[in-house]
Amino acid sequence: MLFTEVFLNLVARQDFAFRWLRDRSLVHGRAAHLMDFNRRELRTNNYRFCSGHQARYTLAQEAHMPDLAHRAGLEGVIVADTRLSEVDGERGRLVIAGSDVEKLAGNVSFEELAHRLWSLYLPESSPDRLQKNLGEARVRAFALIPGLGNALEARDGMDALRAAVAHLQAPDSAWESTVLVNAATAVFTAAWAAKLQGRQPTPPDSSLGHAADLLRMATGDASPVKAKGLEAYLVVVSDHGMNASTFAARVIASTGSDLVSAVVGAIGALKGPLHGGAPGPVLEMLDNIGQPDRAIQWLEAEINAGRRIMGMGHRIYRVRDPRAAVLEQAVMRLERSGIETPRLKLARAVEEAAEGLLRKRHPDRPLNANVEFYTAVLLDALGFPRTLFSPLFACGRVVGWSAHVAEQRATGRLIRPESRYIGPRPAPA
Repeated sequence: MLFTEVFLNLVARQDFAFRWLRDRSLVHGRAAHLMDFNRRELRTNNYRFCSGHQARYTLAQEAHMPDLAHRAGLEGVIVADTRLSEVDGERGRLVIAGSDVEKLAGNVSFEELAHRLWSLYLPESSPDRLQKNLGEARVRAFALIPGLGNALEARDGMDALRAAVAHLQAPDSAWESTVLVNAATAVFTAAWAAKLQGRQPTPPDSSLGHAADLLRMATGDASPVKAKGLEAYLVVVSDHGMNASTFAARVIASTGSDLVSAVVGAIGALKGPLHGGAPGPVLEMLDNIGQPDRAIQWLEAEINAGRRIMGMGHRIYRVRDPRAAVLEQAVMRLERSGIETPRLKLARAVEEAAEGLLRKRHPDRPLNANVEFYTAVLLDALGFPRTLFSPLFACGRVVGWSAHVAEQRATGRLIRPESRYIGPRPAPA
């Protein structure tokens, strides 16, 4: 017994040194595979001996031990190397395809942004032809609507979108699949909006840019100024690191499944209120507050009741979400163009009051405006009903999902993490 303990403690030290090297990319590839001792273990007399960070402990203690490889919610765990986007939560910086998000929104078209992401792994992408490709694909997607069954009858927009996209047959070509899925996401979103308003879906206009045609199909408004505002939004939300829906898409893609399946799974993840479901509730909050001078009183009551302030705080960012600033600027551009933005003044007052109150309540936990705060203000100013906010999020994020699926296929392997069993064990024989 003593020999076994000494031996496995030596292995534990060796494993710790290996993991230190591996985490710093000094050991990789086959060497990492051969040297990885994380799963080597021996059980005897109700003890577990393993090559992890602690070599000897009782099985009863196992469930309460810290584990270097275990992070709730995969917090801080790197699951992929990516060329697509980077989120720096400490500095409040978002880089998409090599450019800061502030430089992209309002300056780069939806098609140009899509090309920058897709061309990294899909060589067929061409900035000159992409608008034509997407326009033609929207027309093809619209022709599929009669065959969607009752998908667009769903009361929830994300349910409708998920069911409608699931009807697509993925083409054999990765490029054709990418174009079709992105076009169809916009067409099906607009068609559901039309049915919600009691009208027939509006056919696409293939000559228009993607954002302008989505606005026209969903609202009937062909304003170039509003189209520019929607385009800024779609660009801003196109990608954002390894978020929950993107990870879901990559897990599905890692199995060798098709893009349609990956996007359907991603839509399901995006539907969750902890991921993409808060812009609508932000408007409800602004409606309840009503006037800027009522902000502090209303927010204090919510905080004292232990309720969440919608649009405030983010899992990653420790400062203001850079996307909030970009979307606030987009609302201001609408205002300067003569389009009414009645909620902007109220939103700014609420944001300022909420940050001050939350800072006092949680001085060690920064809670600032996130992307959903000014998403609500912008999409409302563009004339979209709040029931359409999450599907519109999907219309932008599907660009990133598609790029991540292509990247996973090109560079990744089957994603298969492990779980730690904490249930009862069979009685010793």
